[in-house]
Amino acid sequence: MAEATVLIADDDHGIRTVLSHALGRAGFDVRTTGTAATLWQWVSDGDGDVVVTDVVMPDENGLDLVPRIKKLRPELSVIVMSAQNTLLTAVKAAERGAFEYLPKPFDLGELINVVKRALAQRGERASSITVDGPEEKLPIVGRSPAMQEIYRTVARLMNADLTVMINGESGTGKELVARALHDFGRRRGGPFVAVNMAAIPRELIESELFGHEKGSFTGATMRVTGRFEQAEGGTLFLDEIGDMPLEAQTRLLRVLQDGRFTTVGGRTPIKSNVRIIAATHRDLQSLIKAGVFREDLYYRLNVVPIRIPPLRQRAEDIPELVAHFLAQSSADGLPAKTIDAAALERLKTYRWPGNVRELENLVKRLVALYSEPIITAAIIEMELAGQEPVIDESGHADTLSGTIERHLREYFDDHDGDLPPPGLYDRILRELEKPLIALTLQATRGNQVKAADLLGLNRNTLRKKIRDLDINVVRGLK
Repeated sequence: MAEATVLIADDDHGIRTVLSHALGRAGFDVRTTGTAATLWQWVSDGDGDVVVTDVVMPDENGLDLVPRIKKLRPELSVIVMSAQNTLLTAVKAAERGAFEYLPKPFDLGELINVVKRALAQRGERASSITVDGPEEKLPIVGRSPAMQEIYRTVARLMNADLTVMINGESGTGKELVARALHDFGRRRGGPFVAVNMAAIPRELIESELFGHEKGSFTGATMRVTGRFEQAEGGTLFLDEIGDMPLEAQTRLLRVLQDGRFTTVGGRTPIKSNVRIIAATHRDLQSLIKAGVFREDLYYRLNVVPIRIPPLRQRAEDIPELVAHFLAQSSADGLPAKTIDAAALERLKTYRWPGNVRELENLVKRLVALYSEPIITAAIIEMELAGQEPVIDESGHADTLSGTIERHLREYFDDHDGDLPPPGLYDRILRELEKPLIALTLQATRGNQVKAADLLGLNRNTLRKKIRDLDINVVRGLK
């Protein structure tokens, strides 16, 4: 006997067939349709125990159907699936009462598990908010699986006051995720206050966070409100929390435990109504072992962890990010530009140590400095030439600037004030010359005349160096 009836609405016959077979093998009775009208008729007739609906259908948007279903049958769980894999889709699905949002393509096993959870928690309804504004104004861009999971997490957490810890390398967009949690949540009417712990002198952090009274220390000529008071009713984003000194950590822990704080020099406790979102690029577990971060504070902050992957781990998002930054630059009054496919492929192969922030700066630079209407692979090669990894004889990977820094660091470490050994210029030049020429040849597609002009070398000199350094003229490095 079938466990329950699943109603599926999707205008793609192939998808309906696959989902029907998968759920049928899992023991469910399945009914499928390609229109929202038929789905609504089934729901109105009292049929079905779970609904699985696509967003885009020929007669109605599936997201618009969700609140109607929930109003008529509050106990009926609705699972929304969509190929429009943006943060806005996930947020709209949640705010309209969907039980879960699944971005296409998804694992069939995951769908079956979600259906089972929906049946076990019948009637679960997400709190609703109203989301306004066009999709192009969304703060986070990307359709990779990793970003889809972040979107789903944001949609689940936006109306909760749970403390969130965002972890990720510098430039990945930690503050953007924090802002999305605030802007789409029930606290969006309140302030969003961001504080970077690494940017504040250690002796001023407590005053910055909690404020101070007049005369509480030298130079305190008036009462000053801290960030906790400024964020009242909203969200306080504590960026680079790993750089917070231990004394301030103790006071922050007390606020998280008691919901109250006192200003520096003050005696009267102040009740705090803020949501805390913290972020760091550091390994807090290592800091705990080193004795510079409180373990109890870590567990108070790490209620819900969100990890943002580095850009090199989601290279499939680069084309969409580039399109977003190009449109942004155009909106800011810079010339409209496009980028060709070869250039996008080249961007996907770069490791992006500065992550999305580095990509954004690169796009802005390309738009501002190059007159060509189309950004080509050759232009990208010229921009990235000084940033590509250089492999030394020991196999150590470095950038051009990093190579110079490494040589200088080795000198200071090894000579402790003694006169340096001669030949630093020649040593660095030997290590950088081959990749520099090879990358220039790649940028000019093997054209030695153009490469010589770019390098400022005589063509015969370049030919000799190509021969002596054993460089493949067509592909660059041999």
